[in-house]
Formats: sequence, C-alpha cells, structure tokens
Amino acid sequence: MIDSGDVPGGEKLYLIRHGSDYEILLGDEQLMGSWASCSEAALALLVCPRLTSPAPTMLIGGLGMGFTLAAARSALPADARIIVSELVPSIITWARGALAHLFAGVFEDPRVAIEPRDVHDVIVDRTGGFDAILLDVDNGPEGLVALANERLYCNWGLRAAYAALRPGGILAIWSAFRDDSFHSRLQAAGFGVEEFSIDPDGTGRDPPHVIWLATRSHKVEEGGCGVSA
Repeated sequence: MIDSGDVPGGEKLYLIRHGSDYEILLGDEQLMGSWASCSEAALALLVCPRLTSPAPTMLIGGLGMGFTLAAARSALPADARIIVSELVPSIITWARGALAHLFAGVFEDPRVAIEPRDVHDVIVDRTGGFDAILLDVDNGPEGLVALANERLYCNWGLRAAYAALRPGGILAIWSAFRDDSFHSRLQAAGFGVEEFSIDPDGTGRDPPHVIWLATRSHKVEEGGCGVSA
C-alpha cells in the first residue's frame, strides 16, 4: 500500500501498487485500476464528437486516475473549458504525487480547473452552465463510495443535471453494470438516452461496463427523490 485517504462520510480509500500498475480500493472493493482504462476514456470519447459548441464547457465528476480527463483533453478544442470536481482530497494529492506519470500535462493545461468539491454542488450552482456533464464518481448509479452520491441519480438529481446543461447538452454516466431502471429514470427526467457497452480492458475477459449518454431535449416537470420512474 502506498497511501490511504478519507472519504467524507467516514469511508477510506487505499492506493495500492502492483509492480508498474496501481489500483484504488474502497475497503476491499476495487474502484479502478491503471491497467483497465478503456471505458473511462470512452466516457469522454463518446461525448466530445457530439458537442456542437466551438468552445464547450465540460464538467467531469471524479478525477480518478485521469483517464476520462486525458481523453477529453485530447478530443476538445483549444477554447474548451474542463472543470473536474473531486470530492476526496487524497485523489488530487495522488494525482500530483504517486500517480503523476498518469497526469502528465494536466495541471499545466489552461483549459483544466480542478475543484475540490462535491460534483452535486457544482451542478446545482451552475444552471445552464455546461455543454456536457460526465459522471464517474461511483461504481454505478448508486452511493457506494459516498451515500450522498445517490443525490446524483435520483429523479431530483437528474433534473438538476438537466437544468445545468445548455440546450442539446449531454449528461454521460459511467457504470460497472447495467441498470434498466436507471435507463428508464433518465428518460423520465426528459433525456433522450443512448446506452453503450464497453470492454473495460480490451480483452473481452471481464463483463462490459456501461455508459449512458443522456441528451437534454425538452422541458420536464420538477419532482423529488422519493418518486420512482
């Protein structure tokens, strides 16, 4: 083990090294490994070609090992703005330290701003502020890392994301598993939804990860977290 870090709410993350590879664990649960980055990169690579603004503003929820951010940096134009919201301070520390080789050039890129905040708060604060919101803050549409993450995936949270997007904007969500009820919840929140299955490491040995692209297309009524689609 290289280091550990506290998650707001009481959980703990661990940064582990295996030779030249690294992984981040929540207790005994693997959240990510440096050897499997295909689906994290796809989260950005599926979104970027669909953006129509010549100078898009993108919010990425979850810094992780930087694979989504790296893909966004390679695909977005020079006038783009990329805001990365990271809840766990140790993740940012690791990005500048033990994992710095995975983040080469990130902190010098004038397009990139790292905000040590809950992405939910950033979404709520910036109505109409984004062309894209990319969420990879948990293992799927549930609060595993932090129970408060469930705010992002309930009906109210999805409608907050809808309001934070500009017309035609895209909400993209990464998951380690399929969730048909969540797909339906996105549609009920007013999004047009596409679902993609992605091989996590390019070998075909492990179950596919899932990415939902939800496009803001029409106005919806407000609702609460207790209402299921």
